[in-house]
Amino acid sequence: MNAAIFAVGKLKEDWQRAACAEYLKRLSRYGGYQVIEVDDERESDKPSPALEARVKEAEGRRLLKAIRAEDYVVALCIQAPMPDSPGLAEKMARWQMGGRRVALVIGGSLGLSDAVLARANERLSFSRLTFPHPLMRVILLEQLYCGERINAGERYHK
Repeated sequence: MNAAIFAVGKLKEDWQRAACAEYLKRLSRYGGYQVIEVDDERESDKPSPALEARVKEAEGRRLLKAIRAEDYVVALCIQAPMPDSPGLAEKMARWQMGGRRVALVIGGSLGLSDAVLARANERLSFSRLTFPHPLMRVILLEQLYCGERINAGERYHK
């Protein structure tokens, strides 16, 4: 599959960078995978609803600028269908058959802007739990690797 993970913010911890690099290396045998980071906005500890909206809008503009017009966009958000690993593998096979680059979008700490959600061709959830966005990047890459192995008929842990 040809895919780009669009993420707000940079990874700050060595273990996060190491885990992402490892899964990107493993994924390289299945297709073209890359991570594209956009800057996050600074926010106060107790932002007002108006400030939260401005932060999400600014991050959303950066994401939309980085996403290509022809990309098939999958927004990661809590309120979305939540497949199991075989179900994600089926989605991945369908995305690949579409022939477009898949843009998987992870928002910042406040989530995705309405504009990014409106641009999305599909929404996807991994859990009803909230994960820090750097950890979600690791989880996403691991599950993409799992899906690629399932689609290749290779063994994967259950």
